Amino acid sequence: MKEPKFWKRDGNPWPARVLLPAEGIYALATAFRRWRHLPYRPPVPVVVAGGLTLGGSGKTPLALALSEHLAARQPHFVTRGYGGRTKGPLRVDGSRHTAAEVGDEPLLLARKAPTWVARNRAAGARAAIEAGAGMVILDDGFQNPFLAKDLALLAIDGEGGIGNGHVFPAGPLREPLSFALRRAAAVIRIGDDLVGVERLVGGRRPIVPARLVPTPEAAALAGQRVFAFSGIGRPEKFFASLRAIGAQLVTTRAFPDHHPYTATEAGGLLGEAAQMNAVAVTTAKDQVRLPRAAQGHVTVLEIKLVFAESRALEDLLARL
Repeated sequence: MKEPKFWKRDGNPWPARVLLPAEGIYALATAFRRWRHLPYRPPVPVVVAGGLTLGGSGKTPLALALSEHLAARQPHFVTRGYGGRTKGPLRVDGSRHTAAEVGDEPLLLARKAPTWVARNRAAGARAAIEAGAGMVILDDGFQNPFLAKDLALLAIDGEGGIGNGHVFPAGPLREPLSFALRRAAAVIRIGDDLVGVERLVGGRRPIVPARLVPTPEAAALAGQRVFAFSGIGRPEKFFASLRAIGAQLVTTRAFPDHHPYTATEAGGLLGEAAQMNAVAVTTAKDQVRLPRAAQGHVTVLEIKLVFAESRALEDLLARL
């Protein structure tokens, strides 16, 4: 879904005020759902890369980074597979499955470690353990009550923060910040703190700074004419990253998060780029949602999450 303008920190407050009763109902329903279920506790550790807001906050890059740090523990990813039609549990095969079947993020996760799509996260964890997982990493699922977590990390974007601070539908939050902090071991702040994340957390949990950075291959785009398009939570961050590495953006196209590109759309985008004598560039998450015939005709800006203080992360993971 496209984020309404009033969800932003500096947005119009009146729509949010009108929706306050609905906000209260949603928050209570979320809390009740968690309270009434006894979660399954697997025989292996479970780590969750969670988010507080609807849309992109850096959960998938965090999950990928965690898998690198925990590679010796034979981690498997378990994820809902948002945007895919498969209920699972299903082990993702990147050579066979499409984003329409399993979602876009599972295809990225499967490049790093065995990945399971499961609407029922507990069933997904059981399937992963039966297949030899020594640890389960949840990409999203912080609010999911069916699976016990041994380490819950909350990703918060340093630029978007928690928006206007209200719970859906009055704002972008899935639950009140105070509720989430009670269950989180730490907050992973991604990017510079432009909205006062440290003030919002108020010392209630440690904050571990991290940053999304392009991989070294991105340097090849410096000085090139680029036609950039993206359908992620915050496309403007992708465009800003291209400008930061010196790419000359001739135009940009922003689509809703998880947008499924049709063959006609993909052909149109590639045609526009050719007419402008520009390189068509998108994100890895967008590429897997393109028709297979178009995927090889776009350049991908690969990024990874880098921690400013690796010792702080290692101290958290040592709890496992």
